[in-house]
Amino acid sequence: MGAKQEIFAFDFDGTLTRRDTLIALARFARGGLAVAWWMALHAPLLAAVKAGICPGAKAKEKLLAHFFGGMAVKDFNRLCADFARREARLLRPAGMAAVSEAVARGATVLVVSASLANWVGAFMAEFGGKVTLLCSEAEVEGGRITGRLATANCNGAEKPRRILALFPHREDYRLVAFGDSRGDREMLAMADEAHYKPFRD
Repeated sequence: MGAKQEIFAFDFDGTLTRRDTLIALARFARGGLAVAWWMALHAPLLAAVKAGICPGAKAKEKLLAHFFGGMAVKDFNRLCADFARREARLLRPAGMAAVSEAVARGATVLVVSASLANWVGAFMAEFGGKVTLLCSEAEVEGGRITGRLATANCNGAEKPRRILALFPHREDYRLVAFGDSRGDREMLAMADEAHYKPFRD
């Protein structure tokens, strides 16, 4: 029998990046004071999410709607590309080197993230089509961002569900997974080789 296919699955926020990129994008687009005001206004909701008693998708949709709701998707994508270009320091060099190495060796490379594909894809643009994004997706109506999610938030149990939807025959491949939070536990648990909080530098 030949060697099994290798699949490398990377979480994005906190694993390939130094911090949460949704908040960073909002600061980039609207300024730190506007984000601080929004976070203060929604402190009870954010505390409930952190405690695990409220789904993170609810807070994410509120933030997206407040800062980006009604924006033309082409303008949002342009903003995300500008954000990725000007805030490249958010990326962990060791993490991006690991992605590059996995791509170079011919492995299947996934970025599995609760963040939106719009800006995750912008950060991964250097790899062209060699990295597959399994991310949360923004709802778009009439060419504009609504602030709602069009898919399930790609976090927790949704991460292995997305992987298995794309690669259902689990016995046919070797999965190497990288994550840093409780939202990655299920993905790390299904992996043949799991790396928790890697790439710290």
